[in-house]
Amino acid sequence: MIPILELKRQYLSIKEEIDAAVAEVFESGWFVLGKNVEAFEQEFAQYCGTEFAVGVGSGVEAIHLALLACGIGPGDEVITVAHTAVPTALGISFAGATPVFVDILPDTYVMDVDQVEAKITDRTKAILPVHLYGLTVDMDPLLELATDHGIKVIEDAAQAHGATYKGQRAGAIGDAGCFSFYPSKNLGAFGEGGLVTTNDETVADQVRMLRNYGQEDRYHHKLKGYNSRLDELQAATLRVKLRRLAEWNARRREIAVTYNKGLSDSGVITPVEPLGREHVYHLYVVRSRARDALREHLKEQDVGTQIHYPIPVHLQEAYSDLGLGEGALPETERAAADILSLPIYPELTDDEVRQVIEAVKSFPG
Repeated sequence: MIPILELKRQYLSIKEEIDAAVAEVFESGWFVLGKNVEAFEQEFAQYCGTEFAVGVGSGVEAIHLALLACGIGPGDEVITVAHTAVPTALGISFAGATPVFVDILPDTYVMDVDQVEAKITDRTKAILPVHLYGLTVDMDPLLELATDHGIKVIEDAAQAHGATYKGQRAGAIGDAGCFSFYPSKNLGAFGEGGLVTTNDETVADQVRMLRNYGQEDRYHHKLKGYNSRLDELQAATLRVKLRRLAEWNARRREIAVTYNKGLSDSGVITPVEPLGREHVYHLYVVRSRARDALREHLKEQDVGTQIHYPIPVHLQEAYSDLGLGEGALPETERAAADILSLPIYPELTDDEVRQVIEAVKSFPG
């Protein structure tokens, strides 16, 4: 069986370093907001090319706190997409704002920037593009639009560690970038974790306070904050993994090239990489009108798959209050019916990649 994801292989490949990093934290006796969090923040900011990075408790909290730090709250609207993990919208909701959805492009599955301006109202305070599956949104026209209307751009880069847009890394393009370190990510922790990147010192300071009960200094609470802190154990292991992220992303891209070539005549639609954008293939997503039958066939061929995401946010019961039914976002809904994620992770062997390709090509549909 080739699983859709196998995390144990990665751990075993760096076991000695991970175990040593964890042991050092235990021996230090310091577990919250210590030297590893501070060092990781500096290293990740340098990697992304931003002035600041602030570790938080999760990816959804990164969105939540970044929005608050940018002054967004109750009564405000944030434009985003429904073809994403629900936490994207939840981060907006946690801030007290309302998500407003635009459709996606059918070939890249990311935000159709041309639809954004029509959704801007006097309540719009931010645009939250989702860099999905490892590919960035077309950011230049979005930034221009945001500047013209005086609104913030906050990137959901939870699936885009290391992805680039015209040479800039995801998370360094807008007013703030939001990352998740959920274990399955390109840079994954051994538990929950998140981070906000920014070049705005005020935003960084606000997130630091908000993550730690609103404290400016110990016992001095300037804001009504939260408990959303990246812990020392996660930061220590993420520091070890960050040193290998470029190598791991290169392997993902290598696998994607092999898939693209091998599946070119298979009947499925393979991912695209627009000019000027470097895809880091957090997920390798194909498209087929016979998706469900293909998935069952691959299961019989011992190939694991997943659907990211089968129910768009606007059709989730939790967001029924927005009043958006079927047909509201046609490209999003078509994609949800057709897409299928194939195995892709750096530890996948060449033989396994060939096995996946042959399994797809053997599908009679």
